Amino acid sequence: MAASDQLLVVIDPVARRDDGESVRIAKDVLSAGAAVKVCLPDSPDEFDRALARRGSRRPVVVGDDRALLRAVTALHRQRELADCAVSLVPVGGALALARSLGVPTGAVAAARAVLDGAERRLDLLVDDSDGVVLGDLRIPPVSGDERVVPADSASPWLRTCRSLVRTLAARPARTAPAPGPGPARLRVEADGVTLVDLDQPVRAVSVAPGAAGGACVEIRPASVGAEAAPVRAVARTITVSGADFRYRADALTSGPVRTRTWTVRQRAWGLTLPGGD
Repeated sequence: MAASDQLLVVIDPVARRDDGESVRIAKDVLSAGAAVKVCLPDSPDEFDRALARRGSRRPVVVGDDRALLRAVTALHRQRELADCAVSLVPVGGALALARSLGVPTGAVAAARAVLDGAERRLDLLVDDSDGVVLGDLRIPPVSGDERVVPADSASPWLRTCRSLVRTLAARPARTAPAPGPGPARLRVEADGVTLVDLDQPVRAVSVAPGAAGGACVEIRPASVGAEAAPVRAVARTITVSGADFRYRADALTSGPVRTRTWTVRQRAWGLTLPGGD
């Protein structure tokens, strides 16, 4: 049997808990078309070790956007990302990244794409702390993103305790909602060229892998009166610095940091998708 017909199916614990039926369907379809070894990690460390020990098997992740990000991050840090294509069967509620990448979101269609699809090489953003970005990043995070944490970091007893604490701490809803993030003072550099400096407050900065090995940068300056036109650029290296800031990369919010540099790695990772490249 060819190595391409041998799969390591890593099933995220959140997917197993939240949608066991979709997980079962995915396993059945994959097992009918390939030699499958199933791994059921209960922690991020077990998840990473499973990928490190996969041998010649193709890795297939059954889970949501965070599970995909965890797999790509692990393979990147193991310096094995260039040598294998990652496959995803999306299961869970956070699937915006999967949709944007072109992965079918139905369990049957996604599993069939794993078996019959083709590898597509995609660009990757890598930061100076060895973190990766598959889709896009935003500064500051969209309102409410700071509360998002990896779901498997909270065990059932901890979620119960948190629920109890929230109940005991409840108060009549008399205060107004907290305002969204205000303008930030940041220096944004694209390939060494300063696009906006600390003297110009900005509402938002977004960066996403683009075409031909460059990242698309968009800066929305803060303004009084008429809305200022956004500043756009395409660059291979983007550095953001200034006062402590948080940023959302794919499904996770990180920070605060004072400076961060992202570099485009062209065609750095492969994703199995329906059809050809």
